[in-house]
Order: sequence, then C-alpha cells, then structure tokens
Amino acid sequence: MSEMQLENALDTLKKTGVRITPQRHAILEYLIESMSHPTADEIYKSLESKFPNMSVATVYNNLRVFKESGLVQELTYGDNASRFDFITSKHYHTICQSCGKIVDFHYPGLDEIEKFTEHVTGFKVNSHRLEIYGVCPDCQSK
Repeated sequence: MSEMQLENALDTLKKTGVRITPQRHAILEYLIESMSHPTADEIYKSLESKFPNMSVATVYNNLRVFKESGLVQELTYGDNASRFDFITSKHYHTICQSCGKIVDFHYPGLDEIEKFTEHVTGFKVNSHRLEIYGVCPDCQSK
C-alpha cells in the first residue's frame, strides 16, 4: 500500500511542476512509512546519515511544498514543534500526554458535527479538529 501511496504522491508533485530530488523522495517516503506524525527535526535526524549534506531547512522547505500540494497536513499543538501527517483525509488524533505519541483514528459519528454546529450556532463551518488526550499503552506499562 505504501508503495502505491508514494507513487501517487510523486505523480501529484510532478503534475504541479515540482522536481523530484533524492532528498524530496526520501522525506516523502519517510512520512508515508513512519506513520508517527514526525517533526521536521525527527525527519532530519532519521535521514541525515543517508544525506549528510541535507539541512533542517531542506526538510522544512520540502514539508512546505508537500503541504501546499495537499500531500501532508501540519499539526500544531501549543508550543511544541509542528508535526506532519501524510494522511490528509478527515480523521482524528489521540495524543499521549507522557511521550507525545500521536495515533490516528476515524469516528464516523463525528461526520455530522459540522452540519449540526451550523444549525445550532448559525456559523458557516469550514472545518473542525478533535484531539483526545491520554496515556498510551507503552507509557501505561512503565
């Protein structure tokens, strides 16, 4: 599945005129395979041995390109560094308050919440975001 996702993402970039460099390919592949919602620094640290001349700025610039192309979603949580999610379809996040791990989940019952909110408040709703905080199984067992 991830190989198909990678090919589709590369096609999307090519169609928008973005050149596919080895670093860009590696960053995109890391995002797809990791599923860990990494920060730019985490991506950099994971790839620096493979690309010793790559800078953190290169990672940030590529993440910006991916975001503008609709391939990644930037997740911001308070003062912490932004995290990046390859899955841009509607889903939610459970966040561990001990280690910071983020796990995706989908709950179909929340799909109607925007319409309900518009009805109750009169707002024109553009989007919504749900985060559930707790302690992950790994941290519970410590």
